[in-house]
Amino acid sequence: MSTNTIKNAGTSNGVDIFNALAVPNRRKILEMLANQGQLPATAIAHKFSVSPPAISQHLKILKEAGLLVMKKNKQQRIYQINPKKMHEIEHWAKKLAEQWSQRFDRLDDILKEEKATILKNYTNQLNKSAKS
Repeated sequence: MSTNTIKNAGTSNGVDIFNALAVPNRRKILEMLANQGQLPATAIAHKFSVSPPAISQHLKILKEAGLLVMKKNKQQRIYQINPKKMHEIEHWAKKLAEQWSQRFDRLDDILKEEKATILKNYTNQLNKSAKS
């Protein structure tokens, strides 16, 4: 996998997606929006025990990371998940998982070959001992 693929999946507008996701409250915001669809910032803030300005900062970071999109409706800021960015992350994660799966498959093949060789050598030793 190229470094560009990782860079593209990991950053948006200078904000690292994985750093944005590292904060539990930000992950909770994403989960809330995934379950409930679009919500105004005030409704999101009411679900947390931290101050509204803190939630506003979390929303800003998630938006700058490309994970959320925001639209203004009169005085409200309505947030929703950015499905395109989520698909990019999912695609990147699947590629990474496929690479590891291929590595484990190769390791399984090597271990099977080693096991067969050890079993063959052991059988040969037993046969030699039986003949003696």
